[in-house]
Amino acid sequence: MDIKAIVAAHGRDLRIDLFRGIANWSIFLDHIPNNVVNLITMRNFGFSGAADLFVFVSGYAAAIVYARMMLERGFVNGATRLLKRAWQLYAAYIVLFAIYIVTITDVATRFAIPDIISEFNVAGLVDDPIRTLAYGLLLESRPLNLDVLQLFIVLVALFSPVLWMMLRKPDLTLAGSVAFYLAARRFEWSLPSFPDGDWRFNPFCWQLTFVLGAWFALGGTEKCRSIFKSSALFYCSVAYLAFALAMTIAGHLPQLAGKFPAWLFDAFNPNDRANLAPYRVLHFLALAFVVTRYMSRDWKGLKWPILSPVITCGEQSLGVFCVGVFLSFIGHFALTISSGSLLAQVIVSASGIAVMTLVAYYISWSKQQDDPGLRHRMASLDAHF
Repeated sequence: MDIKAIVAAHGRDLRIDLFRGIANWSIFLDHIPNNVVNLITMRNFGFSGAADLFVFVSGYAAAIVYARMMLERGFVNGATRLLKRAWQLYAAYIVLFAIYIVTITDVATRFAIPDIISEFNVAGLVDDPIRTLAYGLLLESRPLNLDVLQLFIVLVALFSPVLWMMLRKPDLTLAGSVAFYLAARRFEWSLPSFPDGDWRFNPFCWQLTFVLGAWFALGGTEKCRSIFKSSALFYCSVAYLAFALAMTIAGHLPQLAGKFPAWLFDAFNPNDRANLAPYRVLHFLALAFVVTRYMSRDWKGLKWPILSPVITCGEQSLGVFCVGVFLSFIGHFALTISSGSLLAQVIVSASGIAVMTLVAYYISWSKQQDDPGLRHRMASLDAHF
């Protein structure tokens, strides 16, 4: 096997879990509309958001885990494990999809809030339940807030050949991913959703973020090490982040938007999330560059007790994500039937994060009880979504 990629060093990188935990919390907060607390999440400070972070970090972690499997046990073993993981994600999606749409429909009926059915995009369940469920099994229904999980199922299921190529020709594989991304944007390739429209996260475009994460994990970081030391690149990145912050704030404040030329403002507003606009990719890379410049793998802050809850949520990513999706609906419902005051928004947000954290600690504890040697064996692997 002519391997050209360099698998990232052994040992758990707590930054992966920290960033994934931050993304989980941010996604939960972002899924609660009319919530002042979600003003602190990534999407309000630049072009990219929690989804970009989640996809990139998960691509990075998945590449490390399954690349080692392929190198040590062969391609077939690694590929079957990837398919098994995709099946686990799919099973989680089906369970969540069923609970989610039934709960939303029941709440809308019991509390006479019919608008919530359309708001969460499950109106088809009332009009045509059989087709809605059938399309849901095919990942073509798109109830609100399940789109990230749908995206991951597709990315993980198709990752085996990409990883096989990445291990042999990492730069060529990344170039192919970029070309596919550009073609998808140019020719408007996407996947359809039921009853109409396309996926909220176009997998033909978002695969680039996932592959970028894998590329950095399999030698890209080493190749760029000399570039990362450049002071000029650092200042350019900071300047771009400041520009993105200004454009994002202007998108929320009409009085500020008028301060910019129309051609400039319109180029970045509205933010093209569905097809992963190039400025989003550039923003995320600039942000990652600046953050990792100050937060190295052995940064002492990763051991701070205050970061333990978010790191644990990152370790148990799938369970926490699923719980977060359901809690975001409960939080939205609670604010809808209550006063929706500032205090209520803070309580709902804090309670949801607390429950997600408790679930993460319970899952972690439960795994240790089932297999006391699990933590020791997993110390050399990075968990993945």
